[in-house]
Order: sequence, then C-alpha cells, then structure tokens
Amino acid sequence: MNLEDHLGDIICKARTAANVSAEDAAAAAGLTVNELSALEDIGKSARRPNFRSLAAKVGLHGGKLEGIANGWLPQNRDLGLWRELRPITTAGTGFKVNCYLVWDEVTREAALFDTGFDAQPIFDLIEQDKLQLKHLFITHTHADHIAALEPIRSRLPKVKLHSSAKTAPVDQRNRANDFIHLGSLRITNRDTPGHAEDGVTYVVGNWPEDAPSVAVVGDAIFAGSMGGAKQLAELAKQKIRDQIFSLPPDTLICPGHGPVTTVGEEKANNPFFV
Repeated sequence: MNLEDHLGDIICKARTAANVSAEDAAAAAGLTVNELSALEDIGKSARRPNFRSLAAKVGLHGGKLEGIANGWLPQNRDLGLWRELRPITTAGTGFKVNCYLVWDEVTREAALFDTGFDAQPIFDLIEQDKLQLKHLFITHTHADHIAALEPIRSRLPKVKLHSSAKTAPVDQRNRANDFIHLGSLRITNRDTPGHAEDGVTYVVGNWPEDAPSVAVVGDAIFAGSMGGAKQLAELAKQKIRDQIFSLPPDTLICPGHGPVTTVGEEKANNPFFV
C-alpha cells in the first residue's frame, strides 16, 4: 500500500497554499534550497529536516508530518464488511484513479461514483454480479474522474447522472437535502469544494449488518493528505472539517486516489489538520 501523496508532495502542497517561498521553507527545515527541492520531488532527504519548524512555517501539524515521514499508513481494511462495495482502479498517463460501484443485495440496483479512465472493468462487474446500473454520481468534473463517462452513457443511456457542476442540466444537479434510495441503501450529498469548484462528497448509509457509512470524497481528501487547492486551501480544509470530519469516526473514506481510510484515522494522522 502506498499513499497517494508522498512526504514531499504534502510539504509542497502546503507550502504553495501558504505562499511560503522555497528559501523560507528550507531555512525553517534546516535544509538548503536544493535539499528541500529534492525532498519535495521524491519525498526523501539526505538529512532529516526539522519537521516541527517546517510544519509550523507552512501550516501543517508537526507531529503528524513526522508520522508520515516515519511511514504512517491507514489500516489495511477488509472491505468484505461492505459486501456490495467495489473499488475500481484504472490507470491513465502516469497515475491511477479510483471509482466505486455499490449496489443493493436484494434489488441488484447499482450506483457508480465517478468513472475512472476505463469503463470495461465497470461493465465486467455489472455483468458478473447481474446488476442494473441506475445512478452515476460525479464527485467533480476533472478529466480523470469522468474519462469513461461517454462509453457508459452510450451503453447504458438510462443511467441518471448526479453532479454539482454549474453547467449540468438542472435535473442532474445535486441539491442540499437530496437523498436517493438504492434498495435499502441511502445516498446523500455534502458540498466539498476547494480542490474543484463542483466538489461534492457522497455518503452511502444503511448498509447490511450495520456496516459503517461510506463517504466517497473524490479529491477532497486523501489518506494523509488532501487535493491541491492553491488559493482555496482554507475553504477546502474548512469544508473537510464541516462535511467529512463531522461524520462518525468509523466512516470509510473512499478517495479518488490512493488507499481507503476512515474519518477517525484522518483526524488523528492527516498533517493538514492541526
């Protein structure tokens, strides 16, 4: 298991969002500018930085940043607890993206969250498990998350789209208090812009055998990091606190990139949240 963002990615994202120069960050870390640049590029440094000082300079939590440097990873979970949840990871040019398929075990009605790069694994699962894809929920409209949208709509034209994109037809736009039943499952949405103007988190609840809720978050937050937000970093963090961290600690977080995690793990270990 690897995190989506290595140590250097996290530092670079925070430094950029805080508008801190490489020179000032390097001085705080006790590194040369070249050493900081190497750290941001590959996530490793020949000399151990002063993490506490660097974190304070760029707006990160020092102890949690050290935890990432020391190899923190979210717990490796058996997703069998959510019997009708399937992560699907597909590869594009140089990186991978996750989408998620869920369904009701009785009605076989299914919902897809984002599309990833390739529709074929989605079609294979639908056929294998004899599902009826009823809904397609878009967490945000960045290209990697909707790359397979047209093949899916072409093959399954009756699928109902849901997004928070301002350009979407009115009947496809999420509304604040919407909820959708997928058999016994209940799907709601929470506004999480910052990384993307139309960013939204979908919460799937009422799982069999009282399994915890699932939050499909797109690129709002990753295990140990968050999506790049530049000038909107404070908005993005506030939305995560209000809309994601307010969920129960055992809520499963399903991000657009990297491994699954939980609300409790991210509150305790994500260095963007002090």
